Amino acid sequence: MIRVALPYHLRTLARVNEEVRLEVGEPVTVRSVLDALEAAYPMLRGTIRDHGTLKRRAFIRFFACKEDLSLDPPDTVLPEAVIRGNEPLVVVGAMAGG
Repeated sequence: MIRVALPYHLRTLARVNEEVRLEVGEPVTVRSVLDALEAAYPMLRGTIRDHGTLKRRAFIRFFACKEDLSLDPPDTVLPEAVIRGNEPLVVVGAMAGG
């Protein structure tokens, strides 16, 4: 089971607690996790990545094992600790401004 931690606004939209657990087939990548997340919670489609291009939205970041994976290719395999369910894939809503 893959654990995904969502920011408050996406948890509210999906009506879930802090983490969701998903069955994800091999290889476990950011893309495959997001595919499974959007299949399980269709109301999240378009909130984390663009509907058409499937690119990460500008103010969304992905972290795993304290590493920022946001700029990595979406088909990069996630760390073993995430695959085993020991650590979550963390989706963060970034902030900007001055």
